[in-house]
Amino acid sequence: MNIPLKVLSTPFPEVKLIEPTVFHDVRGFFFESFNEQVFNEALHLAYAQSGCATALKFPIRFVQDNQSRSQKNVVRGLHYQLQNPQGKLVRVLYGEIFDVIVDIRRSSPTFGHSWSVRLSAESHTQLWIPPGFAHGFLACSDRVDCAYKTTQYYAPEHARCIRWDDPDLAIDWPLQGVPIEGEPKEAARRFKEAEVFA
Repeated sequence: MNIPLKVLSTPFPEVKLIEPTVFHDVRGFFFESFNEQVFNEALHLAYAQSGCATALKFPIRFVQDNQSRSQKNVVRGLHYQLQNPQGKLVRVLYGEIFDVIVDIRRSSPTFGHSWSVRLSAESHTQLWIPPGFAHGFLACSDRVDCAYKTTQYYAPEHARCIRWDDPDLAIDWPLQGVPIEGEPKEAARRFKEAEVFA
């Protein structure tokens, strides 16, 4: 099968950037933002080729779609769900974000490490984040519309948040002005105090 997307590696073997094939003509552009069969085949192949040992069960199924709108300098996260952990497929519909993930699997050799990437509506690149990572982003444009698919339903009783400005994580957010925080500080924990995965 001719798979019309690219799966690119990141510093975390389980986390992947997804680049769809975009068709341009005089009318504008067209691309498949998601195709379950193509996504699973491409991701499975990428894991196999990289020798990545993963506990993921294929096919990966998404059960919920979320969408948010943010103004410039809004910081969301760092979110995760401790039980019924969510895998996320993140993309930007309008504007640009500085997207950040943190490995919160205590048994992982990259536990406590973070990685960031800019995602934009113009590039159409998506970020696949499997369970085991905290996720957040900074809105870099005047307006950002962000959408993401999740592999588990939102469960507020299991939702957790780590401070985006945690000094131990020391994430270099490219802020241009005063940050607009999504959660009150008391709702987010320091990394060293947070509940994490085994």
